[in-house]
Amino acid sequence: MTDTLTPILTRFWDAPESWKLATYEQHDGYRALRRALTMKPEEVLAEVKDSSIRGRGGAGFPTGLKWSFMSPPDGGPRYLVVNADESEPGTCKDIPLMMANPHELVEGAAIGSYAIGCEKAFIYLRGEVVHVYRRLLSAVAEARAAGYLGRDVLGSGVTLDIVVHAGAGAYECGEETALLDSLEGRRGQPRSKPPFPGAQGLYARPTSVNNVESIASVAGIIRHGADWFKSMGTEKSTGFGIFSLSGHVAHPGQFEAPLGITMRELLELAGGIRNGHRLKFWTPGGSSTPILTEEHLDIPLDFDSVAAAGSMLGTRALQVFDETVSVVRAVARWTEFYQHESCGKCTPCREGTYWLRQIMTRLEHGRGTPDDVDKLLDMCENILGRAFCALGDAATMPVTSGIKQFREEFEAGTHTPAAELFPPEKSVLFPVRDTKESSGMVTT
Repeated sequence: MTDTLTPILTRFWDAPESWKLATYEQHDGYRALRRALTMKPEEVLAEVKDSSIRGRGGAGFPTGLKWSFMSPPDGGPRYLVVNADESEPGTCKDIPLMMANPHELVEGAAIGSYAIGCEKAFIYLRGEVVHVYRRLLSAVAEARAAGYLGRDVLGSGVTLDIVVHAGAGAYECGEETALLDSLEGRRGQPRSKPPFPGAQGLYARPTSVNNVESIASVAGIIRHGADWFKSMGTEKSTGFGIFSLSGHVAHPGQFEAPLGITMRELLELAGGIRNGHRLKFWTPGGSSTPILTEEHLDIPLDFDSVAAAGSMLGTRALQVFDETVSVVRAVARWTEFYQHESCGKCTPCREGTYWLRQIMTRLEHGRGTPDDVDKLLDMCENILGRAFCALGDAATMPVTSGIKQFREEFEAGTHTPAAELFPPEKSVLFPVRDTKESSGMVTT
């Protein structure tokens, strides 16, 4: 097949010390910022808006339009907040991007700040990834020392700076208003909207919250122009994106390709399903997106096509499962995650995820009741659209789509444990070894 990869954000990930400022400058680093500073802020915003880039964090809302929805300047501070709290099960694009090429994000944040009239931007990072936190701090320090951040950036008279903040490891803080509360030092729980962050966000000031990949893509748009960006992807889903393939593929990893590529093409790039097995199901955008099957392999992976197929593109976290995996067990693990990560603020999510977990545990261990499957669907219907934020909706997606695609497996949970139908040792990616400390023997 023709190589459909478009290495842009990932173009020099394999270079020695790719995270260093010197390496980034060798690859046209900060040339976009220099160009942006010769333009008026509204011209920079218009360029991003004309590119039609849609948010890469999952929702797919146009980035430039989001910036333009902010309340007009009134002389007070305005903020850009980069949501780097990557926590969705299966998602692995923002962390490697910040690890391998942090200056792309720093430059994009500087350009975005200039476009919306912000002097201080924040990058809110998931606290567990200490190595990435240190690398971001180093990149910001390098940029500041080189004159790309701080007062009078590149002699333009413009002030631009970035604060890197490490969160406390809550999935809920991926929701933009919960993130803002956490950034302000409060418990990370979603706010009531309206007012929306564009009007009253961080410290009750106009704020735009954008995903890492969205902001990192801005530098390329300003460097090469909106038409260059629109030359990739589809008409309504322009540009490129990082697709993360994990699970039962020969070569898992990140693949940067135009939006609209198909799962069949990505599987071919990843070496296909592991030898001797066949595809059973997959997620297009992480565990919070309805699962798809082999019949969906040729659907273009863009926002509208995936939605038309009954799922969501989400974060392009393509988790791949072969025939050895129990759908019930996989859904049970995801349900446990959502129940654990619920902030507890609203009843539908707090109570609903608890009972979803109880029933899924019963079905996984073959102790389900005859009405458990229909009860799950009824509970999901009562959670969907009624929770305070999208976490409640996310918890229902794997359950309802799992039942839709593999109802017989859920019904089997009323009499047979999933471990008997699908022995876990058959689905592991690496040989299982039991170490006998007394004898030093290792068995497989």
